[in-house]
Amino acid sequence: MSLRTASPALLAAILFGASTPLAKNLTGAVSPLLLAGLLYLGSGLGLALVLALRRFARTVSRSHDAAGIPRSEWFWLLGAILAGGVAGPALLMTGLVTANAASASLLLNVEAVFTALIAWVVFKENADRQIVLGMVAIVAGGLVLAWQPGSLQMSAGGMLIVGACLCWAIDNNLTRKVSSNDALLVACIKGVVAGVCNTTLALGQGIAMPSLPVVGGAMLVGFAGYGVSLALFVTALRTLGTARTGAYFSVAPLFGVLISFAIWPEKPGVAFWLAAALMAFGVWLHLRERHEHAHTHEPLDHSHTHRHDEHHQHAHDFPWDGREPHRHWHHHDVLMHKHPHYPDVHHRHAH
Repeated sequence: MSLRTASPALLAAILFGASTPLAKNLTGAVSPLLLAGLLYLGSGLGLALVLALRRFARTVSRSHDAAGIPRSEWFWLLGAILAGGVAGPALLMTGLVTANAASASLLLNVEAVFTALIAWVVFKENADRQIVLGMVAIVAGGLVLAWQPGSLQMSAGGMLIVGACLCWAIDNNLTRKVSSNDALLVACIKGVVAGVCNTTLALGQGIAMPSLPVVGGAMLVGFAGYGVSLALFVTALRTLGTARTGAYFSVAPLFGVLISFAIWPEKPGVAFWLAAALMAFGVWLHLRERHEHAHTHEPLDHSHTHRHDEHHQHAHDFPWDGREPHRHWHHHDVLMHKHPHYPDVHHRHAH
């Protein structure tokens, strides 16, 4: 696996990891539930603006526009929104009230474990020993950090954060079902719906809206740490599968800790560097994966961004200017071949 293939998941981890201590910095000025709503509103509205600008650019250039999400996949998307966009952030923001920022960032490692277990046990995603060992190394790094002196014990706040991780693990696996669609559109819908739900619930409880600078700060953090991060995460799900994407994303706490140390100055100890080494080792194991065997592609109709490679030899039923990559509905015939691959949208087969 190349670093380029893994880069969307790693960039998503950096953005999300940075958002946790920044969100913690806002918990004193706004209630947890309302903060969750503002973070997701910033995510959804920011991505809506990006989509509008992209659509305008395509109209000007007269290029082919992407199709929407098919009706058959809305069930998966709505389930992901409820689990990861409504329940997850509400639990996290409530837990952050009593948890310190660095330790809260570290507990987010539990999400990777839950994500991989659901992917392997429920959705039967393939994983060899090297991938499992890489996951163990990454999670071990998180545990080393989590149990250093002064870190969060399993308090009520910690349990709420673990609950948020379970919600996001369910979200990750359900989102994989719609990952072949436009990543920006999927992330935008999740952000808008989750933001409206959490904000409405908060205002319905009589919680007052904070000052405009706080609202703006929360929405800006949400746009980068939840919106752009989620779009990158969906892209990674499409190319890597759920467990591998979850493993890369689980290095997010490391970046969260670095930001925490910058906001609340503290010299990293030996445990921090040991954890960083373990996480780096785990990522390295994943990057050196090579999975290759003869496999059969069953007939498939879907839409996603693609180039005309060995998996995409098809004609177009619309005027095409030859630009690649591009996105449209297309058909895959039965194909048998052998090459290195990952459990992406074209390789979700049994072994």
